[in-house]
Amino acid sequence: MTDAPVSEETQGRLAIIAGGGGLPARIAGIVAASGRPLTVIAVRGEADEAGLEAFAPHWLDWGQIGRLFTLLASEKCRDVVLIGSIRRRPSLRSLLGDWGTLRRLPRIIAAIVGGDDNVLKNVVKIFEDEGYRVVGAHDIAPQLLAPAGVLTRAAPDEAAERDVRTAATLLRAISPFDVGQAAVVARRRVIAVEAAEGTDQMLVRCATLRREGRIGRGPDGALVKCVKGGQELRADLPTIGPATVAAAAEARLSGIAVEAGRVLIADLDATIAAADAAGLFIVGIEMDGGTP
Repeated sequence: MTDAPVSEETQGRLAIIAGGGGLPARIAGIVAASGRPLTVIAVRGEADEAGLEAFAPHWLDWGQIGRLFTLLASEKCRDVVLIGSIRRRPSLRSLLGDWGTLRRLPRIIAAIVGGDDNVLKNVVKIFEDEGYRVVGAHDIAPQLLAPAGVLTRAAPDEAAERDVRTAATLLRAISPFDVGQAAVVARRRVIAVEAAEGTDQMLVRCATLRREGRIGRGPDGALVKCVKGGQELRADLPTIGPATVAAAAEARLSGIAVEAGRVLIADLDATIAAADAAGLFIVGIEMDGGTP
């Protein structure tokens, strides 16, 4: 899949605030190839140092939020992308940093309370209150969004399609509770629902259940990943990649279904190749009120 140029209306220096995983470097590469100037600000302890090295990132600790906004101003950034995983929420102690952080501390503390989507909405509002525009990774690199249809050599059979429908309906039903973006269903039995541990750790749990003989030997079942109702899409689009495929294979699932046009695939070619090698299907599904 070729990388499309960034829209002219979003031109101007872009700040990428990078968490973990390979997606921040992928987004940075797409922006750089488009000719748009960018500044990468990496969260120390979360972001991938090797992957971002080519973009000369500024490394900041959680307690340097004042410096973050100083950097954004000095680099003349107007648009900000928040991308990448955060393994753990910052502690109050880690936030006690520079004066700019302390000055904003009441808003910051209020922002990190509640479910993930509530937290991200509050974080977006902090940036907006400071005069910046938060844009989604899908606005900058729409070519990374999952297309509709079967993407792999393997395709879901009738049993897998039933599992996908069950998981998708479940996820839509629980989305008001800001729980998670993913679930695993096998033979119409709910095996796991993503919570605070994230998708990969949920799949580790599924693999453990397999080894213990509690959910059959497999392979069967499907991982389904989609957005939650009312989710802040600019800061938290669901994402899969080769690591997701590896974890699904370890859990002896039949495949993965993602919401077409609303889930990012960090490296489409590598993800499909990994799924083909493991004999898993990947399918992009259209969602309508929870039913694909």
